[in-house]
Amino acid sequence: MQVTQKSAEGLSREYHVSIPQSDLEEKLNTKLNEIKGQVHLKGFRPGKAPVSFLKKMYGRNLMGELVQEEMQAAQAKAVEEAGAQPAMQPHPHLDQELVERVVAGEADLEYDVHFEVLPEFEPANLDDLKLERMVADVPDEEVDEELQKLAENNRQYEEKDGAAEEGDRVKIDFVGKLDGEPFEGGAGEDTELVLGSNSFIPGFEDQLTGVKAGDEKTIEVTFPEEYGAEHLAGKDATFDITVKDVQAPKEVSVDDEFAKGLGFDDLAALRERVKEQVSSRYEGQSRMHLKRALLDELDEKHDFDLPPGMVNAEFDQIWRQVESAERDEEDKDKTEDELKEEYRKIAERRVRLGLVLAEIGKRADVQVPQEDLTRALQMQAMQYGMPVQQLAQFYQERPEALAQLRAPIFEDKVVDYIVEKAEVTERKVSKDELMEEPGE
Repeated sequence: MQVTQKSAEGLSREYHVSIPQSDLEEKLNTKLNEIKGQVHLKGFRPGKAPVSFLKKMYGRNLMGELVQEEMQAAQAKAVEEAGAQPAMQPHPHLDQELVERVVAGEADLEYDVHFEVLPEFEPANLDDLKLERMVADVPDEEVDEELQKLAENNRQYEEKDGAAEEGDRVKIDFVGKLDGEPFEGGAGEDTELVLGSNSFIPGFEDQLTGVKAGDEKTIEVTFPEEYGAEHLAGKDATFDITVKDVQAPKEVSVDDEFAKGLGFDDLAALRERVKEQVSSRYEGQSRMHLKRALLDELDEKHDFDLPPGMVNAEFDQIWRQVESAERDEEDKDKTEDELKEEYRKIAERRVRLGLVLAEIGKRADVQVPQEDLTRALQMQAMQYGMPVQQLAQFYQERPEALAQLRAPIFEDKVVDYIVEKAEVTERKVSKDELMEEPGE
């Protein structure tokens, strides 16, 4: 095997790989001799089948495997000779027709392999980094609002002797039908529904206004075109309703009794817990602003060449998101070329900062504890509604996916490390200023 450098421009590297067919044949014969005693062929005693016969039977498949192994070894050698870490997976320029001839034993394996290397740079000195943390007091009015929302969500109901109105809760049995036939998933018993909550498809709740306990009624609705179940989307349906109960909402009272119903000693204890929750939300928003300020500082302090492949991959990901979303007011009058130029700069910033944070984290030996990965795994499992073990198996079989799960955790750990070394001052701001989005 010969691996020869063809070019080295900037961060781009290209090597020529040459593997004579004679070398491949020699390794193929070695593999055939290794399996000679392992295969059982009709007409031959174990281990006595001639290599020439084995080559006819298994040679092509084994040569295909051998070519893959040799290519991986060649690319590893090229990366080693480059003396730098590749930015992305090396890309071989290989003609499929040549591969077929190589596998058939008719040609030498010759091709070029291209890859980009990560830039070498010296991270900026973090000891003189100065940052500002935005902080805001939690106003009593917001705590009051949160308590009121909590009370609304835990509202109690009482029996009502009369017709159901908006805001009332009805208990119903129902059977949904398409063309007069019940459909799967369209039935329910003792289902509680607050009229006006828009919990069911449009038109369903409106037709229950005025019903009383014991009423039976058939309502007609049309499923939305974008409804999740394809067999129902856009279809007209009927629902046979039996009203079992009508209840009116009780007056909401945020007092000691309400707090005790939620497991607190009194309203003061509940209020303190709600204030802590709001404060935690404020702290999260404050951290977002601090992180943005930190990234702005790091971006300003670093300027080095970026691997074009990494930038292109990041830009493509961003652009797909842009194309799938509606343009906001700021972007609606810009041309596609103008937008692409802006988002490419964002891609370059993301790649640059990713490399900077990775280098700082590497030099500081920042680690991602297993418990943090497990916590992230559990949160994803809850989000996707799947067993944790099943998701864990998915990540075990896909190292690249595990790396994506680990990346944001690692980034946050590096940010924490930098913030600890920086000089951080606090600035009091209003809630409105704190809650503004930090931006890209």
